[in-house]
Amino acid sequence: MTSLLIVYHSQSGSCAALARAAAEGAAAEAEVRVRLRRACDAGVEEVAAAGGLLLVAAENSGALSGGAKEFLDRVFYPAIDRELVLPYALIVSAGNDGRGAVQQAERIFRGIPFKVANPPQIFRGEPGDRELAAAGDIGQALAAGLGMGIF
Repeated sequence: MTSLLIVYHSQSGSCAALARAAAEGAAAEAEVRVRLRRACDAGVEEVAAAGGLLLVAAENSGALSGGAKEFLDRVFYPAIDRELVLPYALIVSAGNDGRGAVQQAERIFRGIPFKVANPPQIFRGEPGDRELAAAGDIGQALAAGLGMGIF
């Protein structure tokens, strides 16, 4: 059985809500185990045990939020050393733009190298029902792809 690791960093609660919605969507795929972790609690061991990664992060001051960046910094070299190549998806919660956070995360993911399973999604403003449903769809799609061996 493969697993999907969903890692999030949230200060306002927006990213936590999006991550929970993604986890609920992913849980619909019975053949994939879903693990939801705060960025400060996740490390390379969890990443190495996963079949795929979904990072849910905020944009702060035009860049990736500190907690998400710190998570990626901690796993970057150990993931390279272990030659991990995982499919990933990225959800960014942004108050305004979001593109800076996406660009920063994508540079890091390419350096490991992880492969894009789903184009990055930017949700601007407070997530409502539409954004939470979309996060659930992203989680389910990533889990389904992992379960079918597509990624």
